[in-house]
Parts: sequence; structure tokens; C-alpha cells
Amino acid sequence: MKFSKYHISGEIKENLSRLGFKRPTDIQFKAIPSIMNGEDVLAIAQTGTGKTAAFAIPIVDRIHKAKSSRRSAGIRCIVMVPTRELALQIGEVFTSIASHTNVKAFSLHGGVEQDSQVKRLQDGIDILVATPGRMFDLIHQGYIRLDRINTLVLDEADRMLDLGFIEDIKSVKRKLTTKHQTLFFSATINPEIKKLAFSQVRSTAIRIQISPEDPVSKNVSHAVMFVEMDDKRFFLERFIREHPESRIIVFVRTRVRAERVAKAMERARIPALSIHGAKDQDERTAVMKQFKDGDCSILIATDVSARGIDIPDVNYVINYDLPEKSENYVHRVGRTGRGVNKGVAISFCSEDEKARLEEIQQFLNKEIEVIKIDKGDYARTLDISGEEPSLQAMIEEHEAWVRTKKKKKKSPWVKAK
Repeated sequence: MKFSKYHISGEIKENLSRLGFKRPTDIQFKAIPSIMNGEDVLAIAQTGTGKTAAFAIPIVDRIHKAKSSRRSAGIRCIVMVPTRELALQIGEVFTSIASHTNVKAFSLHGGVEQDSQVKRLQDGIDILVATPGRMFDLIHQGYIRLDRINTLVLDEADRMLDLGFIEDIKSVKRKLTTKHQTLFFSATINPEIKKLAFSQVRSTAIRIQISPEDPVSKNVSHAVMFVEMDDKRFFLERFIREHPESRIIVFVRTRVRAERVAKAMERARIPALSIHGAKDQDERTAVMKQFKDGDCSILIATDVSARGIDIPDVNYVINYDLPEKSENYVHRVGRTGRGVNKGVAISFCSEDEKARLEEIQQFLNKEIEVIKIDKGDYARTLDISGEEPSLQAMIEEHEAWVRTKKKKKKSPWVKAK
């Protein structure tokens, strides 16, 4: 079923067409009707499968149909998210879908002066996308009223609940004086967090789970290479040089590591941006804009950005360090292969990280394919000034081996387009 056949406003249909949305993804197909019917929804789907649009489309449509002008009589929907980058990203999605409608959306987050945000709130908005800290500050100051809200959304719900925001969420719900709809969306969720989530929705809530047996999107092929910690920078440099036209996100464990890797690339004369929690918000926003605009094609990030980067043409994700939490692996690799695009994720695993790799595989309920490196290739990679065979050639050799070993099984290694 195409979006053109949905019972949504013509303006929204035109916006979706302009954005390249022709047919709903699985999560959109299953979630949109339930949301339009006013039901509470707990939805779990892989990263990059269109979860944001799954709730944004019906919410914008409902508010637009209820309004006769652009004037706002109060906030009708709050979307709570765990990070600033995610707030900005989701705010952009709402704004794009609401273009030429009567609906006004605004993203609110900390790290910047609140005066301009307060002015925007006072001018009137319909949808507020917010991080909890700044939102509660402005609620307590009286700048945000909750009396007209009829929809509450938690995006990346597992992270929100894991961070201990459950009491804040309960506090918000207690302030909602009218009957309201609650929507929880996430890519990963464990039994404890799921129990918390269900405690905040009606007993008739709809549970939607897409591909629960594999939390990594089928558009992402992923594998691991065993590389010692001190040698990772050489393998990263080599990979980047062999993919000069590619957009690559490199994930590291800490902000200190992010700066060190960025400086290592700088010494190798490879331009790279870094983003992490120690940078102020203006700098983080500028970095994301440079990366999105293509001014620099290498972004080195900590997990603070693992859930806040929605750029459809990221070709590769490199797990320079394996994540501390297994679920973050899913969110990291989900930065590539988004929408209909294909992507590749490669993890560098040191001896000290093998236990972490095992935990990730247990979380995925399957083994991650290994790209084997012989001693000669390894040594030539460390001697980066010499002639060395292409990493891509090694990847292709691995693909051929997998096809020979198990012809019916498609190799996870597909070169990103």
C-alpha cells in the first residue's frame, strides 16, 4: 500500500513524496493505523527502518486536521528523547513532514541559552521534541504547560528508562489532565525495561515487534577483524585511504579516545571530525552539519551520538572500540544501511575485547562473521608506507570463502553503495 492511498492530509502526502517516501516500511505499516486509532503502542524495530516517521506521520496528520489555522492553542504532543542530537534530528523530521500544514514543531534541549527557546515556546507550538533536563526546567519555570497534551512519545525508550527517567515520565503523565495516548519506540529493549514500559501504557496497548530474532537491519552486513589495540589506528588509516569517496563513522569508547584517534588521523593527513559529550552544544551542532553537508567525510564519535545520527548515505561504520553495552552495538551499526540503502559495519576487536565480543554475540543470538588477516597482511598494514593489498580485496576474499562454505547463505559482506 502506497502512502498516497492512506487517509492522511494531502499536504502530508505531498511532503512524503518530496522526501522520497513512497511505501511504508514494516514498522510504519504496522504502527501508523494503531496510532491513528488512538491506541497506545510499544514498538520495537531495527535502527534505520523508519521508526520516527512511523509516529510523526499520524501525529502531524491528527493535529493538522484538528486546526483551522497556524495559530497554536497549546502543546498537543511531547516527544521525549535521551540526547540533544536526537532531539534536533527528530525535530527536523517533524518539520519536514509538517511543511505547508498548520502544525508547528520545535526541538528543545540543554547546552544552549534558554531565552530564545522560551520565546519560541511563547510564540506557540504544537509538537515539542525535548530532552528531559531542559524540558523539566522550563516546566518548573512555568514556560511549558501540559494541560492540552494528548500524545506522549518516548523515542529510544530503552535508553530513557535505563537512564532512570521513569520517575520523570510518571511525573509528566500525572500532569496530563486529559485522556492521552502513550507511544514507546525503540530498537532494543530488555525484559526489565519492557516491564517498566508496559507499566506506563494502557492494558490494551498494541505491541509491535519487527524482526525480533535479528536486531540488526538486513541492509547492514557486519563482521569483525582481530586487531591489537595499539595497531587499530593503522588499520583505520588504511581503510579510509582505500575508501576515499566514502562517508564513514568511527565509534570509540571514550571522549579521550575520540580526540586521540582524530589527532592520529590528522598526523596521517586525513581530515576527521570528532563529536562527544565534552564538546559544547554549538560545536556539536556544527560538527554534525559539516558531516551531513559533506564538508568532511570522517566522523569519530562516542556512544553519545550512536542514536542521534540519521544520515542516509553513511557507507561504513567502524567500531574502533567495541561498545561497553551490547545493545549499543546495534545502535552503532544502525547508522549505516538506513532506509533502502546498503551499509557495512566492521569491528576491530583486540585481545582484551574478546569477552565483550562474546557478550555482543550472545545479545545478537548469533556469531559475527570473522575476516581473517594473515601475518603478512597484518605486518604490511603496520608498515603503512609500503605496498599492501587492499582491505577490500581481503573482504572480497572472505566473501568468496563464505559462499564456498555455505552456498545457500548470503555473505554479510556487501560493498556499500
